[in-house]
Amino acid sequence: MRLLTHNLLQCHVKKCTTNNFPLNFAKVMTVEDREVEFHPQFIERMIPRLDFDALKAAMNQLNIMEEIPFDLNKEIESYTEDELKLLHGILMQKEIIDGEMVCKNCGHVYPIKDGIPNMLLEEDEVK
Repeated sequence: MRLLTHNLLQCHVKKCTTNNFPLNFAKVMTVEDREVEFHPQFIERMIPRLDFDALKAAMNQLNIMEEIPFDLNKEIESYTEDELKLLHGILMQKEIIDGEMVCKNCGHVYPIKDGIPNMLLEEDEVK
C-alpha cells in the first residue's frame, strides 16, 4: 500500500463518525522502496487532495526520514520538478507490504497483507 493510498483512507465503522482520519500505522513489518515511473501531472492533480499533516504523521510512524524542505500548501504552479519528484518518491515509491492500520477513535484494526489493505468490515460494524 502506498502512502498516497493511506492518505485517502479513513475508518468506516458505523459508530466511528469523528476523528477517524488518519489511520495510524501499527505492527508494520515491511516497507519497501519500489520504482514507479514519474508523472508530474499526476502528482500535481493529487496535491489538492492530500492532507499534509497526515502524510507527515505517517512518515514519522514509519521512520521515513526524508525532509520536505518546502511549503506543502503553496500554489500547484509554483512546485518545481525536483519538489514534485520528492513528493512522488514519498507518495508513490514507499510501499507498506505487511502491517496494520488502527483507527485512533474506535480502535478498529485494518490489516495490510502483501501490500493490500483490508478495509472490509464485519456485518455488525456497518449497522
